[in-house]
Amino acid sequence: MGREGYIVPAEPQAAVKKNTASRNWIMMDCSGEKTVLDVDKYAIMHRVQIHARDLRILDPLLSYPSTILGRERAIVLNLEHIKAIITAEEVLLRDPSDEHVIPVVEELQRRLPPDNASHQGQGDGKDYGKYDAEAGEEDESPFEFRALEVALEAICSFLAARTTELETAAYPALDQLTSKQCGKISSLNLDRVRKLKSAMTRLTARVQKVRDELEQLLDDDDDMADLYLSRKLAGASSPVSGSGAPNWFAASPTIGSKISRASRASVATVRGDENDVEELEMLLEAYFMQIDGTLNKLTALREYIDDTEDYINIQLDNHRNQLIQLELFLSSGTVCLSIYSLVAGIFGMNIPYTWNDEHGFMFKWVVIVTGVSCALLFVLIMSYARYKGLVGS
Repeated sequence: MGREGYIVPAEPQAAVKKNTASRNWIMMDCSGEKTVLDVDKYAIMHRVQIHARDLRILDPLLSYPSTILGRERAIVLNLEHIKAIITAEEVLLRDPSDEHVIPVVEELQRRLPPDNASHQGQGDGKDYGKYDAEAGEEDESPFEFRALEVALEAICSFLAARTTELETAAYPALDQLTSKQCGKISSLNLDRVRKLKSAMTRLTARVQKVRDELEQLLDDDDDMADLYLSRKLAGASSPVSGSGAPNWFAASPTIGSKISRASRASVATVRGDENDVEELEMLLEAYFMQIDGTLNKLTALREYIDDTEDYINIQLDNHRNQLIQLELFLSSGTVCLSIYSLVAGIFGMNIPYTWNDEHGFMFKWVVIVTGVSCALLFVLIMSYARYKGLVGS
């Protein structure tokens, strides 16, 4: 079905009963040819032979974390906007009209065809046989690994680009908060940094999910072995490959070359080679390091934001301390003036004094002595506060 490249029609009765809308998929085979499929989930399940729970992971209406699942005949791939099903012979991509999926489709068209595809149709039968012998000796990656590599490269590049954009916007905004030349800290700048921090938190969670999925695969050899679809297909067809291979070699040298490589892969599986997942492990490790580098950039940005917040809090604490010191000065001055007002209030009462008639010069002495006493009291309070470290030097 996949090699013929025709559109699989959706079942109208099932669509009416289940009220299931058709969804667009694009199918690309090993030669790089693409075919748009307007089918429902039942046709996809029948085509790639996976369960409904596996296909549910690719539903954009449901929030599922990044996942790479290896099944018997397919790899279910859910990496952000890249939702694909990879088999040993074809790739099914969901929503091919999405602006983020179009570059992935173009890259798949460029890299899915094997290197020897350009040599097909050149030379006679002897040249075919010579080229197949050389191709059999080469360590060519299976089809599913080439498709998986394109998906991993696309999602790693996408997240790295989003991280770079966030860094470009965040660092100047943070520097503007801490720069003395830009003036005071405004609510507009704080709101801008708040939005950038929220975007960074969401992006960090997305990158962390992809990193965790790759790390989980690298930690489990069985999960990586499940992704070897060509090897499992060759192992399933190995009992009859001995009798059917001679006829296929004569008809199609390319198929014979694939059978030859698949036979060697099945022999390695039967022997139980400990390094049978080495190729996939190297592939996953390369993109794990790339996504880990992106996560490190986001971690450094988070630390820079935390440092900026600490610096702003220190500045606010410093202003708060200055306000407290000012309040202490004002409170001390108020106490001293209240004593002066108390003396003035006492002598301002309409009470007859025996010494007030002939001792008018006492007024100025009372005013002078009271003022000097209040000033000395203020100096004494400030000296005590400075001694206790309540005010700065």
